[in-house]
Amino acid sequence: MKEKLLRAAREKCQVTYKGKPIRLTVDLSAETLQARRDWGSIYNILKEKKFQPKISYPAKLSFISEGEIKSFPDKQKLRDFVATRPALQEILKEALNMERKIYYQPPQKHTKI
Repeated sequence: MKEKLLRAAREKCQVTYKGKPIRLTVDLSAETLQARRDWGSIYNILKEKKFQPKISYPAKLSFISEGEIKSFPDKQKLRDFVATRPALQEILKEALNMERKIYYQPPQKHTKI
């Protein structure tokens, strides 16, 4: 039964079961969902600046930059790309730096009393 529904969904893009339309969604792992959430702040900034961002399966961010679609599987690749684009770097610097602060905390000096 499951295979029939999936085949029908691929062919018709809309599936009905017992006369009622149903929506099929991707079953994502908790890790994938978290990775998609992690793109949220950057996605919102790019959307506000009209870069037409998208998060594709499973958790890649893509957007239009200089007339081309750019895709990034992780934030480090995005940081590397942004480093070569001063205008984009200015737009995203807060979001990218903010995330670094969360993940990296410099060692604290211990003082002896």
